[in-house]
Amino acid sequence: MDVALRIGFLEVTFTDIVDILLVSYLLYQLYKIVRGNVAFRIALGLLAIYLTYMVVRALKMELLTAILGQFIGVGVLAAIILFQPEIRKFLQVLGKNAFVNDDGFFFNWFKKKASRHEYDIKEIIEAAKALSSTNTGALIVFSRNTDLKPYIESGDIMDAAISRRLILSIFQKYSPLHDGAVIVAENKIAAARCILPVSDDPKIPAHMGLRHRSAIGLTEITDAVVLTISEETSQISLAYDSQIDTNLSPAELKQKLNNLLNNTAPLPVLVSRQLEGV
Repeated sequence: MDVALRIGFLEVTFTDIVDILLVSYLLYQLYKIVRGNVAFRIALGLLAIYLTYMVVRALKMELLTAILGQFIGVGVLAAIILFQPEIRKFLQVLGKNAFVNDDGFFFNWFKKKASRHEYDIKEIIEAAKALSSTNTGALIVFSRNTDLKPYIESGDIMDAAISRRLILSIFQKYSPLHDGAVIVAENKIAAARCILPVSDDPKIPAHMGLRHRSAIGLTEITDAVVLTISEETSQISLAYDSQIDTNLSPAELKQKLNNLLNNTAPLPVLVSRQLEGV
């Protein structure tokens, strides 16, 4: 195989470079998932135990080597048990990757991409304006390519036409359906009172509550677009691709929803607010 780089007596091939890049990408994704939470500290603890094991084995301390060796022997099984949520999230992130999902590069070599359902967002915009004017909190998810069936099934199935009055009825304070998210799929309200995963990203500002964290959390593992209306500030926000745009006007919301859901034009940068800048 052709040598791409020679460092002293080492010969680095193109395959080695690709291998290093892929491992670096996987480690980076793992770091993003576990940083800032308990899993990160557990991982550091396991690393410390492993390094201690290597040192005591090199020093031929037989008793400690035997004790730590038994722990290391079941380390893989223990890691799977301890890091089950993080492993699940990591696999979901890989599934969202452009190389392996249904909308991605790999699958497009073998099949023609299915046309995305066009969303009629007029009723959504009118409902968002009304909810914002009355400081009524809301969480509305728009499905794109990722299958949201697990989240739809966590709520109450509706399969109803999108209408302003229905959305207002769902999110009014005393409605039994208001506590949770509405999921819109194939231009219909698929379900209400749905449960979404909550993001634990430490970069999310402290003033953002569970509603915004749930919106960001879903976009971290799927390609969904999530509309959020704050009960405290009445601000309209839109989460997608692990980021959130806040304090949107109805006109900005309409433009962004059309761009994201109906592919009418490239996304403008005038109202984009990344997490660090919120």
